[in-house]
Amino acid sequence: MSNLANTTVSSHDRILRSAKHLFAELGYENTSTVSIARDAGTSESQLMKHFGSKQGLLVAIFDRGWNRIVERVKATNHSASPADRVVAMLTAATIELENDPQFKILAALEARRIGKDSSDVVVSSGYRRYRELLDRALIDMRTEGQIRSDLNLDAVRAAVIGMADGLWRDQIFATRGGMASSYSLDDIQQVIELLVNAFHEPAAQRAKAS
Repeated sequence: MSNLANTTVSSHDRILRSAKHLFAELGYENTSTVSIARDAGTSESQLMKHFGSKQGLLVAIFDRGWNRIVERVKATNHSASPADRVVAMLTAATIELENDPQFKILAALEARRIGKDSSDVVVSSGYRRYRELLDRALIDMRTEGQIRSDLNLDAVRAAVIGMADGLWRDQIFATRGGMASSYSLDDIQQVIELLVNAFHEPAAQRAKAS
């Protein structure tokens, strides 16, 4: 276990770190709030005070992770074409996930968890911010004629996010199954670029090729 009890980190951050570690190691369902609090060197009542519930804790982990990704995206070159911005956004997410393997596991395996008391999918505000930036870039692609006019932008967004998500998830399954990952960050970026360029209007594709 990560046991963060003897550090100078705040109890709030110790709980977050312990929860991320245990959720990634054991799975969300197999991790109790008692075990998280014990690992963080604090009480279950403190966990509830800060996060309200185990689900609230998971959402807080996603918020922190996706907000970090959003900050990397905002630091990218905004003078690039909208299509290149979309590629850069997905690449930025990939890089951050590679730098934080525990968050990568949770983003791939636990991000679509259904709320305990409703049928709603729990979506973090950090992820919403990332999606809003992606939507803005796709709208700019449409404005500049870089997306075929007959394509629905919601479907395009779902396609690019779903593809990237599948690439991240399969890497995790390969690693956990004892298999070597068969593709690298460069391979992921190449596939992302190919997919984004496939949405171009035929004339735009010809111009890009020339």
